[in-house]
Amino acid sequence: MSDASFDPTLTDTQEAQFGDYFALLKPRVMTLVVFTAFVGLLAAPVSVHPFLGFCAVLFIALGGGASGALNMWYDSDIDAVMKRTAKRPIPAGKVTREEALAFGLTLSVFAVVFLGLATNWLAAGLLAFTIFFYVVVYTMWLKRLTPQNIVIGGAAGAFPPMIGWAAATGEISTASVLMFCLTFLWTPPHFWALALFVRMDYDNATVPMLTVTHGRRATRNHILVYTVLLAIFAIGLGFTQVGGPVYLATAVVLNALFLKGAVDIWRRDEAASEADNFKVEKSFFKLSLLYLFAHFGAILVDAGLTRFGVL
Repeated sequence: MSDASFDPTLTDTQEAQFGDYFALLKPRVMTLVVFTAFVGLLAAPVSVHPFLGFCAVLFIALGGGASGALNMWYDSDIDAVMKRTAKRPIPAGKVTREEALAFGLTLSVFAVVFLGLATNWLAAGLLAFTIFFYVVVYTMWLKRLTPQNIVIGGAAGAFPPMIGWAAATGEISTASVLMFCLTFLWTPPHFWALALFVRMDYDNATVPMLTVTHGRRATRNHILVYTVLLAIFAIGLGFTQVGGPVYLATAVVLNALFLKGAVDIWRRDEAASEADNFKVEKSFFKLSLLYLFAHFGAILVDAGLTRFGVL
């Protein structure tokens, strides 16, 4: 296959299908957005009409998807040279950059306006800021400029539970800020662990990932530092109004395992990692996939038990 087939500037694509536009929304990421926004909404100390709650989560999800589409529009050049992103709709020639841009902008406006109309304008403002932060501050400005790009990008992905909380209550609280911190501090060790065993992709795309600019030793140090900070904030969340026995038990167990994994990564050298094909790093990454869903799932369980008078 010629290089031209992966040229993101090509316009002679076939007519895009529904599945191609859906792929622009980054459905895997949207799953996390939907779940954490849903938890933020239900954990809030007020009751929300089910239909309004459904609308709120839907519009937050669409806003997150719009961010993904705009990210793919801008990053189509580097997506084309990275093995794990080369099959995305734009580099694969299924959607043009212009179509992705129009789709992302339209969806952004729709999501923000209708979230404001359905709930309140604080929630809508937070959603608008999230889209702006992810697309402009992270994607266009800092992603290709600093090895701390993952930390910065993680802030955008951390807003959904805060937006869900604001949609229900019309305010920001300590609990919603700590739910933000949970996702924000989880993002760097999650992605840096991945970067340890897919480094060549980032090298080829000239993205200044920490593994590329500072090496794997520095990346291992950073993973440990952020995991320690994450554990502090994660357990601290258990002592807010959204915490409960299920959450605290989950947080203690998972953070103990996560800390052990981070220490194991920190202790390893490159020879040991390459000898077993990054077994420890891959295991830590898999645990990180469970980590966030388990924490927010525990918040949801405690919220349900509280509402039914069990707690």
